Amino acid sequence: MLDDVILQTILPVTHDLGGFKVHRTLPAKERTMVGPFLFFDQMGPAQLAVGGGIDVRPHPHINLSTVTYLFDGALDHRDSLGTLATIEPGAVNLMTAGHGIVHSERSPFADRAGGALLSGIQTWLAMPEDREEMDPAFEHVTAAALPTIEAHGARARIIMGELWGQRAPTTTYAGTIYADISLDPGASVPIDAAADERALYLAEGSAELEGMALEPQRLYVLRPGLAATLTSRSGGRAMLCGGDAFATPRHVWWNFVSSRRDRIAEARRAWTAGEFPLIPDDDAERIEIPGTPKTVSYP
Repeated sequence: MLDDVILQTILPVTHDLGGFKVHRTLPAKERTMVGPFLFFDQMGPAQLAVGGGIDVRPHPHINLSTVTYLFDGALDHRDSLGTLATIEPGAVNLMTAGHGIVHSERSPFADRAGGALLSGIQTWLAMPEDREEMDPAFEHVTAAALPTIEAHGARARIIMGELWGQRAPTTTYAGTIYADISLDPGASVPIDAAADERALYLAEGSAELEGMALEPQRLYVLRPGLAATLTSRSGGRAMLCGGDAFATPRHVWWNFVSSRRDRIAEARRAWTAGEFPLIPDDDAERIEIPGTPKTVSYP
């Protein structure tokens, strides 16, 4: 039975952002975190209008890491450290906000003429309390640098942490596992029980866990300590995420995350007052603090 291995099923909240949809499963009312993961968005898939593209204007973060991973398309990342990095499918952008960073994400100019594509996953990871206020940092890891395991019609790219005997070079601040699993029809892959907390997310196609069908755009939190087998009768793509359980909860309000609620209040004040650093060559506009954010979780 699926209930024997599934602890919790989190349904998405879907936002239409004009031309593409975002399916959000974390944070949810019933659960904020799976290991260090406290935000889980599937972006698209979308074919954007000719001449258009994604323009996520400059906005701030504190006390978290953002992880961007694309299935299709490209995004230009700019931040207040002076970074300009284009992410393409299979690569990782890891941005560590620390005591405060501002960034933007936009479709590359060259992709807009034919109608930009967008499909992928964006997650936020909580930081250990002693690293929350570290200096901001940015890291781009190419697809070629990430280990990929292939066997019997299954391909698993390890995005963060160690899985199936291979370790990704991507920086981690707490125990983290994160992988992109593609299954041909009839393929299978073992999901081991090593991490404190684990979840599976079916992004594309179909898949079964212990023979029971998974629904797309659901986050399935697995029971601790139980191994399982992920299969696909007709082909699919799933994300595995999780890691060490955090002993203390995290507060989430808009783009701000912290173990301290008063730290979020201070970040709100600082962004309103214009005290965050600017992004070189992308400082003419910004996202203002909303009256009612879509992302709020006070445990």
